[in-house]
Amino acid sequence: MPDVTVTRRLRFNAAHRVHNPALSDAENTALFGKCNHPNWHGHNYVLEVSVTGPIDPVSGYVVDLGRVRDVVEREVIDQVDHRNLNLDVPFLAGANPTSENIVVAMWGVIAPAIAPARLSRLRLWETENNYVEYDGR
Repeated sequence: MPDVTVTRRLRFNAAHRVHNPALSDAENTALFGKCNHPNWHGHNYVLEVSVTGPIDPVSGYVVDLGRVRDVVEREVIDQVDHRNLNLDVPFLAGANPTSENIVVAMWGVIAPAIAPARLSRLRLWETENNYVEYDGR
């Protein structure tokens, strides 16, 4: 059987402040601009979760996308939706919540929870124009 990739899209809303405490306020403002606003700012995120594998000859699925949805909602979406990513999310504790750091942290939570299915890519849309991708490497 050939390997096929299937993708589930999920949405969440969250606030954050991109900030490096090792830098001065002026350095943070220069580096992160409006993303460093001290009273936070928010995004309507879209998370695309891709799983790759052979097609099961019985079901015709790589993985049941309802299972993918349930796992990702439980492990990630329920933890981040309408939350402050700097303050409220244990799997982001101590991380500067850039999209890059968020997607890598999400991988660490989703990959083991989705097994034995093989997580192959996460794409996190921060805005309709900007996204980051991570493939576990």
